[in-house]
Amino acid sequence: MNVVPRNIMTDTLVSSADFRGAMRHLTGGVSVITAGRGKDITGMTVTSVTSLSVDPPTLLVSVNRDASSFPLIRRYGAFGVNILNADQLDIAERFAGKGGLKGVDRFAGAQWVTSVSGVPLLVGALSAVDCEVEEIVERHSHAIVIGRVRDIRSSTRTAALAYWHGQYVAVDQDEDAAKLADVSVPARSLRGV
Repeated sequence: MNVVPRNIMTDTLVSSADFRGAMRHLTGGVSVITAGRGKDITGMTVTSVTSLSVDPPTLLVSVNRDASSFPLIRRYGAFGVNILNADQLDIAERFAGKGGLKGVDRFAGAQWVTSVSGVPLLVGALSAVDCEVEEIVERHSHAIVIGRVRDIRSSTRTAALAYWHGQYVAVDQDEDAAKLADVSVPARSLRGV
């Protein structure tokens, strides 16, 4: 099937505030993207990570082109995706800019290891994924960075950190599964659907 490009209107019909408000309803897993090598490192908190392909293992992340991490991702051709557990709220806030820390100073207070590509990966993250940049697609204020997975380090933790309605929330597999079972629709009522 061929998709024919169509002309896209340049006048925005939806305000940025309305769009941002609508996107607050979308719950996102919280990750810290790390970039750079040695002392030339930085990172940022994002909810825009998603898997792209299993074969080969590939993911993508949306990065603001004005973010300090973007030039380092481009320069070194690699980045780390550190999927935060529920106990790592302080790390999420630090890498989101709370406290005004920048660059290498954001890494203080947590344990990091150097990955295959040289980017820092967070010890204790639910998963820490080392990616080599495969392609960067720049659109509007952001770039879609496609990364080929080179290494994965996972922990045994099960509670994830998520972002919903402008705040961080913990998602615990065991606790939340029990809560959902208590309020879920009985399976027999779904048969008629």
